[in-house]
Amino acid sequence: MLLIKGGRVIDPESGRDETGSIVIADGKVKDFLPGGDAPRKFDGRVIEAGGKWVLPGLIDMHVHLRDPGYEWKEDIRSGTAAAAAGGFSSLVCMANTSPVNDHPEVTRYIREKAASQGTANVFPVAAVTRGMEGKEMTDFAELHEAGAIAFSDDGMPVRSSLVLRRALEYARAFDFLILEHAEDHELSEGGAANEGWTAHRLGIPGVPAAAEEIAIARDILLARQTEGRIHIQHISTKMGVDLLRMAKRAGLRVTGETAPHYFTLTDAAIEGYNTNAKMNPPLRGEEDRMAILEGIGDGTIDAIASDHAPHDEYTKRCEFVAASSGIIGLETALPLSMALLAGGKVSPARFVDLLSAGPARILGLKEKGSLRAGADADVTIVDPEAEWEFRESDVRSKSRNSPFFGWKMRGRAVAVLCRGRITHSLLKGVDPDA
Repeated sequence: MLLIKGGRVIDPESGRDETGSIVIADGKVKDFLPGGDAPRKFDGRVIEAGGKWVLPGLIDMHVHLRDPGYEWKEDIRSGTAAAAAGGFSSLVCMANTSPVNDHPEVTRYIREKAASQGTANVFPVAAVTRGMEGKEMTDFAELHEAGAIAFSDDGMPVRSSLVLRRALEYARAFDFLILEHAEDHELSEGGAANEGWTAHRLGIPGVPAAAEEIAIARDILLARQTEGRIHIQHISTKMGVDLLRMAKRAGLRVTGETAPHYFTLTDAAIEGYNTNAKMNPPLRGEEDRMAILEGIGDGTIDAIASDHAPHDEYTKRCEFVAASSGIIGLETALPLSMALLAGGKVSPARFVDLLSAGPARILGLKEKGSLRAGADADVTIVDPEAEWEFRESDVRSKSRNSPFFGWKMRGRAVAVLCRGRITHSLLKGVDPDA
């Protein structure tokens, strides 16, 4: 038995935002005790959460664990350690491993290694097409049976509209979800940064916003044609937000996410040829950043995900065009997203929905994203007033590719529970479970 005592419990799934205590037993939420008072006698561990926020465990629905195949960049042990330190009790890992997660044996490997070595729940996403080559569909039913919760060729789009249509039609029969990396490669080929003044002045080949927007429009139209479920990943442009808004108004089964770097940074961050600010899709302009913020505020965007993409120093400390795209994000997603609260863009409940309840709803994780009785005891305890500096020496990830080192952050996960087990703690007297 464990009692999380006297915190501000924010649980949008149940509509709760009040001071109270959470009782946990056998890896499940057992009860909620309203008010600041808790039982004087409690037969179990007690975590004092006064002045803290007690949230359903955060879920990062877009993570690259690099395992199997690229373990020198990240592996399941280091990736889940970074997740726990960042406040996440669950993460969803993409299929662009080596070998690609297009076979049940790879899916089972990820699940089994996560169960034995992980400090967070790990939910594998399998590839839509074999080898992520965009030609032949994988066996969705077989992969789902092995443990895949959704399907994506992320890192690559499904280039063929016909293949994507067939994938959506097949997935619809089982209510499977397809996560789509929206990119028209004919437009983006050779580009390395947002097509705009900064890239032009630095002599970097540009990627037009239309490369993303045309692909999003295609995906939405195919969702309309097939009545399938599709989720648009890492939206970065104003028109991308507008297209998602239009799809929702039309009642289509389309959802979308963005990442903290798209509402925090602009393409000005690549000044000095800073390869740690090279992403795919690239950082955009201020108008796009403001549109992302508007989409978050008005409910158009359903989730915030880190798109955690670890890379070694060798592939980042090189010519900008040749450098790998992506940044680590598991340990900065929470405080960067909490900045939305300070800016008045979202309420605390909306913030939790974007990082926990929303991803759980999209992915069909019925026992996650909530603190209701009977739900899995995945809990994130946050100190909303904690001020700290993001330093390279403190990173749990194996990689160090981040543009946020040296940033002063506000808001921090001070404890995380995964199915009732303490996986991370900065609280005095509360140690992680062995």
